[in-house]
Amino acid sequence: MDFGCGKSYLTFILYYYFVELRHRPVKMIGLDLKADVIQHCNQVAKKYSYEHLTFQMGDINGFRYDGVIDMVITLHACDTATDFALYNAIQWNAKMIFSVPCCQHELNGQIKTETLSVLTKYGIIQERVAALLTDGIRDSLLEACGYRTQLLEFVDLTHSPKNILIRAVRSNLPLRKRMASLKEVKQAMETFSVDPTLYRLLSDAGRLPEEKQ
Repeated sequence: MDFGCGKSYLTFILYYYFVELRHRPVKMIGLDLKADVIQHCNQVAKKYSYEHLTFQMGDINGFRYDGVIDMVITLHACDTATDFALYNAIQWNAKMIFSVPCCQHELNGQIKTETLSVLTKYGIIQERVAALLTDGIRDSLLEACGYRTQLLEFVDLTHSPKNILIRAVRSNLPLRKRMASLKEVKQAMETFSVDPTLYRLLSDAGRLPEEKQ
């Protein structure tokens, strides 16, 4: 599943790699909000006889799929769209998640701290801190849900400042590790007075671990 696929360059490359080069029986779905983009991508898939590559118009928030999803990818899904994509992936128990976030505005509009006010004194510093805080919280929430994670620089900074890749693989992390990651999130939320969308979604869905009594 490619959330926020846009013109789908990445989607087509992945499908070609899996099907044509690795000879895997892959089914891929691209989702985007723009009707003209979806129509064009479906026409291109038909042109190249990519019968198991389809594109649908829809919002990541509220998207439903009843089948099995093995891998979820997002490339520059803007702001909280990344959070909804990660939430859906966790709800589906996807085996692998590859997400490159973009335009993390949510926490920048919330962040307040007295003890670390040096980080919020100037708007340009606060904006960067908020973006890094957003991805750090996302990483720890994925760990709290049982994923082994890495945050990687996937392209050089000279090409794009939006170059952090969140890579997550479903695993059997011990409860103590999951609880420690959740504690990190709660401490960050308290320190910076933020309420991230992904935390609310996972909490409401009962996906976050609870200490055994």
